[in-house]
Amino acid sequence: MLRLNAISLIQFKNYLNRSISFSERIIGISGPNGVGKTNLLDAIHYLCFTKSYFTRIDANNIMQGHQGFRLEGDFDEWEKAEKAVCILRETGRKEFSVNGRSYEKFSQHIGHYPCVIIAPDDIQIITGVSEERRRFIDTLLSQLDAGYLQVLITYNKVLQQRNSLLRSLAETGVRAGRTGYSDTNLSVLTVLDEQLVKPGEKIFERRKRFLVSFLPLVKQMYNDIANQWAAKDGQENINLFYESELLQASFPELLQNNLSKDIVTTRTSSGIHRDDLDFNLNDQPFKNIASQGQRKSLLFALKLAEMEILKKEKGFAPVLLLDDVFEKLDEERIANLLKTVCVGNDGQVFITDTNKERLKDHLNPLEQPYQLIELT
Repeated sequence: MLRLNAISLIQFKNYLNRSISFSERIIGISGPNGVGKTNLLDAIHYLCFTKSYFTRIDANNIMQGHQGFRLEGDFDEWEKAEKAVCILRETGRKEFSVNGRSYEKFSQHIGHYPCVIIAPDDIQIITGVSEERRRFIDTLLSQLDAGYLQVLITYNKVLQQRNSLLRSLAETGVRAGRTGYSDTNLSVLTVLDEQLVKPGEKIFERRKRFLVSFLPLVKQMYNDIANQWAAKDGQENINLFYESELLQASFPELLQNNLSKDIVTTRTSSGIHRDDLDFNLNDQPFKNIASQGQRKSLLFALKLAEMEILKKEKGFAPVLLLDDVFEKLDEERIANLLKTVCVGNDGQVFITDTNKERLKDHLNPLEQPYQLIELT
C-alpha cells in the first residue's frame, strides 16, 4: 500500500512556502483557475518521477523572482515511513533523496512510487503524433522495469550521435554509394550502428512482449466504458495494434537500406524511435471518426489499464492524479469514472476541480471517506 501523507513546497511555481497534510485516501482539491491546483499535482508527480509532468526544464518550476526550489513528501509504503526530497539548487543542480540517501541516477527512483496522471492535454496520446504514444508506453515500462529506462537512455544517446554524424556527412556533400566516404566516417558509422542496434532490439522485444498483454487489457477497459456509455456513442468495435518497422525486417537491415535517405534527411529514419500504436474504430482510423466522448473513453481506458498493470506488478495500487477531468464530461461519465477509480480501486486518488460544490456532489455518492482541500 502506498500513501502520501504530507507534502511541502518551497519556491515551487506559485507556492512560496506551503505544507499540506493528506488525511484520507481520496483527496479533492478545489479552487479557481490559477490558484495552484495543477501545480500541487505536479509537485506530487515530481516526487514520484523526479521531474515535472508539464515541462522538461526544471528551472521553469521555480517561483518567479526566486532561485531554486524544494519539495518534500512524507510517504508510507506498506506502513514504512519514507521522506522523499527533491531540491533544485540555485546553481541549477538537482538533487533527489529518499530517507537521506541520494540517488546516483534519478532513473533509479522511477517506479519506487508508482503514479498515474490524467490531465487535459493527455488527449494528445489519442490524437497527437506518435511521440506522445511512445512516451506513454515508455513511462509505464520504466515504472515496471528499471533496466528498460537505462536501455532507452542509451539508445537515445547513440541516436543523437548517429544523427550528428549524418549531418556532418551531408554538409561535406557525401552521398551513399559514392567514393566520398572516408574510412573514418565509415568506421564511426559502423560502430554507431552496432551501438544502436543492441539497445534498439532490446526495447523492441520488451515493447512487443508487454503490448501483447497490455493492448487486450486496454480493449477490455474501453469496452467496459463503451458499454456503460453505449446509448451515447452507439455500437463500437475497437482494435489496437503495435506498429514497428522491426516487425517486418531486422534493425541492421533497416539501417543499411535507409542509409542514403538518412544522409539526405540528416535523420535516422528507421528504428524503435518511430514505433507507434494504431487505434481502429469499426475498422476505420480512430482519429478520423471518433467522437470527443470516444476519444476520452480511449484515453481513460489506456490510463485505467496502466493503473491495473502497475497494481498487478507492484502489489499495490499507484497514486492517481486526476487534473481537471470533469470538464467536457457529462454527469454519468464522471460518476462512472469516479466509481471505477475511487471505489473499485484502493489506491490514493487526488482530484482537482474549480467548483467545490460540484466536487462534493460527485464524491458524496461514492460513500467513501474523502478530504476536501480548498485553495485560495
